[in-house]
Amino acid sequence: MVSFLARRLLSGLVLVFVISTMTFVLVRMTGADIARTIAGQTATTRQVAQKTTELGLDKPLLIQYGEWLGAAVRGELGSSWFTGDSVTASLGDRLPVTLSIVLGGLLLSAVLSVLFGVAAALRGGLLDRAVQLTAVVGFAVPSFLVALVLALFAGVKWGLLPATGYTSFAESPSGWLASVILPSVSLAVGAVAATAQQVRGALLDVLRMDYVRTLRSRGLSRRSLLLKHALRNAAPSALTVLSLQFIGLVGGAVVVEKVFGLAGIGSVANTAASEGDSPLLMGVVVVMVGIVVAVNLLMDIALGWLNPKVRVG
Repeated sequence: MVSFLARRLLSGLVLVFVISTMTFVLVRMTGADIARTIAGQTATTRQVAQKTTELGLDKPLLIQYGEWLGAAVRGELGSSWFTGDSVTASLGDRLPVTLSIVLGGLLLSAVLSVLFGVAAALRGGLLDRAVQLTAVVGFAVPSFLVALVLALFAGVKWGLLPATGYTSFAESPSGWLASVILPSVSLAVGAVAATAQQVRGALLDVLRMDYVRTLRSRGLSRRSLLLKHALRNAAPSALTVLSLQFIGLVGGAVVVEKVFGLAGIGSVANTAASEGDSPLLMGVVVVMVGIVVAVNLLMDIALGWLNPKVRVG
């Protein structure tokens, strides 16, 4: 198990390195005159040259990347070129917002996918067709449209939950829960649609296996058969899909945050990308890729526990 985790961790670190390198190169190759933008259009050529030197943009690209990478390894992500604020502090203030809605969406996706998938596999008939139809519709509807509908009706017209804004958990646990429910549901709809179908298909395959019929013939109760055997063997494929859906949830959070007026990582990423704020943009990329790697590592641990063949492979 240790070697299995070491391999997964190493591959995750390689992924962070590759994506951060590609992002750094692409940002630097945009051709935008960042020094001119920061200094202002009325700045003299000398002032622009001074700003270029100050930002280190006059150095070769390889040297620039080496300096950034060395600082990043030490946990120093630098400061924003436009505001001068620490990138680490800026992301630290925004990260709880994004994590709250993304992890909330992931939790909702996992719970609802299992419930709908198991119900469709066991009941069949009309319920099965209804779940499949709902899954197709849910997968086709974009998260921002779901967010708009929920914000308009559940937030504005009916006043059931806040339509905009975020309350920190430390300030008010109940307020925090109320502020993340609608964004989390908006993100979860598409993920539930895809994962529920996978749970249904995997569970049906398991229930058709010979060992399941053997256990039934020995008088094992349906509940025990489902919880101790069938679901455990059907879980790996569902977890794989859920880990992939997490990446989609992170991407969808950028749009959902705008709909609900949340000051999360998505708004920082939009601002940094539009302004060409390289340190801030690189910080967003490293942090978000790191979170994706961490979540997928946890999924791999769960898969390794459920299926020893994964560890051997």
